[in-house]
Amino acid sequence: MIEVVSKENLEEVLPLIRQYQEFYQVAGISDSRNRDFFSQFGKNNPSGCQFLYRQNDSVVGFATVYFTYSSTLADKVAVLNDLYTVQEMRGKGVGRKLIEHCRVYAKEYDAARLQWLTAPHNTQAQSLYETMDTNKTTWLLYTYNT
Repeated sequence: MIEVVSKENLEEVLPLIRQYQEFYQVAGISDSRNRDFFSQFGKNNPSGCQFLYRQNDSVVGFATVYFTYSSTLADKVAVLNDLYTVQEMRGKGVGRKLIEHCRVYAKEYDAARLQWLTAPHNTQAQSLYETMDTNKTTWLLYTYNT
């Protein structure tokens, strides 16, 4: 079952956020900073929303969608910034259900598309994405720390 992350269930998703950050080798992970950051999103927040997937009373996955704009499209886009499923639930449809839920959410909020990135080494996730009706791009991502 998919739920909106709120103050009532945020503590349940925080361990998965940590695992997600560990997977991507984030330095200086802070549960306190994660709590503060992710508590700002909700169903009616114009910036975005976080969703969790619950199975048998356990949170086994989450996804976070942020809204931004695309000058090339001259439209709003939804960014699936985070998608994580606990290891033992991978390949069982949780990620696919979260992505589809986020696509519907993005459409409800008038986004022209849902888009996301993944690391080149995340081949398990890529195998899911390639079974969906998605378009893979060749854009390069650059970052500039401030």
